[in-house]
This record gives sequence, C-alpha cells and structure tokens, in this order.
Amino acid sequence: MFKGSITALITPFKKGEVDWKAFDNLVEWQIEQGTHGLVPCGTTGESPTLTYDEDMAVVERCVEITNKRVPVIAGTGSNSTHEAITLTKHAKSVGADGALIVTPYYNKPTQEGLYAHYKKIHDSVALPIIIYNIPGRCVIDMSVETMAKLAKLPHIVGVKDAAGDLARPLETRAAIGPDFCQLSGDDITAAAFLAQGGVGCISVVSNVAPAECAQLQDAWVEGDLETFAELRDLLLPLAKTLFCESNPAPVKYAASTLGLCTDEVRLPLLPASEKARRLVDGAMEHAGLKGAKRKARSA
Repeated sequence: MFKGSITALITPFKKGEVDWKAFDNLVEWQIEQGTHGLVPCGTTGESPTLTYDEDMAVVERCVEITNKRVPVIAGTGSNSTHEAITLTKHAKSVGADGALIVTPYYNKPTQEGLYAHYKKIHDSVALPIIIYNIPGRCVIDMSVETMAKLAKLPHIVGVKDAAGDLARPLETRAAIGPDFCQLSGDDITAAAFLAQGGVGCISVVSNVAPAECAQLQDAWVEGDLETFAELRDLLLPLAKTLFCESNPAPVKYAASTLGLCTDEVRLPLLPASEKARRLVDGAMEHAGLKGAKRKARSA
C-alpha cells in the first residue's frame, strides 16, 4: 500500500508562524522530484509544538496541494488515545490516505495497553494505520508479538520501524507475513532495511534530497544494484549528520541552504549550532546538494 521514499515533512516557520508559502512550495518540489509519499505533522514536522489548529491545517493543506498525486500519511499520534482519535478522524475527513500513529510516549503503557490504544483508534476511524515504533523517543518498544496481534485488525497495515534493530523486520515478516508494510524509520538503515524485507523509508533526508532518496528505493526495486550502492554511499553522511543534534534543527538548516525555508524551529528546540552547520555543510557537499535546488538526477 505504502512504499518507497516517503518524506517526513518539516514544517517551515517564519517569525513564529507557519510559513504557508514555503510549505506549499516544499510539497510541490517534493512531488516534482519524485517522492513516493508525504508525512505531514510527524516529529520532523515539530508536531509536539504545533497547536491543534495548526496541526489540522498543515494536514489539510498537504492533502489539498498533493491532490492524490502521491499518498499523504498524516501524523496523528498522541500519548492520549482520545487525542489520537480526534486527529485521525480529522485526517480522514480531509482526505488523508493513512495515519502514522506513534506509540504513546511518557505514559509507558504495557504491551496490553499498547494493543488497547491502537485497537481503540482502529475501531474509531476506518483509515489505514501505520504504527510508529521508536523506543529512543518513546521509551517503550512494541514487541513483535503485540504487532502481530494488531496486524490482524484490517486497518493496521504496517510499521515505521525506528527500533534500530535490523533483525526486527525479518522477525516481523516471519510473524505477520510479506503483506504487512514495513518502512524504515531511520535514514541510516534505509538501504539495509530493504534487504531485510522492508519496502521503503519514512525519511528525514528526503526533505533535502528527495530525488536521490526516491531513486535509491527505485534502484532496489529495479535490481539496479550499482546505482543503489552509489546512492547509498552518497547519502550516508547526510543520514548521520542530520541527526547530530535534535531533529529537525539540522535538516531545517540544510533546507535553508537550498532556499526552501528558514532554519527556524520552536522552543524547546534551538537552531543548529555552528558545529552542526559545518557538519551538515560537508554532508550536503558530499551529496552534491550545495547551492540552489536541483533538478532530479538523470536515470
């Protein structure tokens, strides 16, 4: 259902407000460059500091601009089940193609609580749901057994896996089967995840290298391992340095060097430090991304 390079969109800001012109241009550019899907209002979109109204407006605007050219998977997760249901219902009402729902952070529910959380959302909204498992941010780790139980529900269609364990996609595939959509949640594992049974990546790097990230995924599907290896190595420094400080500060700085938006983030995050900027500059140069926005690489 969902596959390839799916961009976890940044939310551009200007003087404390959402920069709608920059957002519109970013979405159009992503589609032009070949991105396979978009995720508005994920962590990379600074959803924790968006107001309810802003969150809903960003999702609606993304759906409107995209106009079904690529899938839109709205970030609608919360550590409040009620809040997650409200956001997911809104995403469905405006035409989103799916919902990315993170495991409840801070509350630390049991595995039984995780199952109950997702089942309640599933039963409340008929929209395809991608589970977002990211123990590094949420503390809890959904087990393969819990995920397999949830996968029996018709609207639970896949996982964004940021557990950092490359055995996990194999174990999940063995427990659930090949039709369950497994997407890498870490750019550093995007290439390896494909070899372990994954079908794509929800990517931060693709905010600034959408063509290259999409072509990496396409090359794997087409069996073009030479191009695949070239792009894997080209993108490696970005996959590391865009996380040298708290996401999305480094990628927003990278986007600002391409003229996509300002590097503004909301407190408690701060813009990328001078050290981080130097690292990002080097990674951008390695990937051939310095200067103005590029056209897609030739196939």
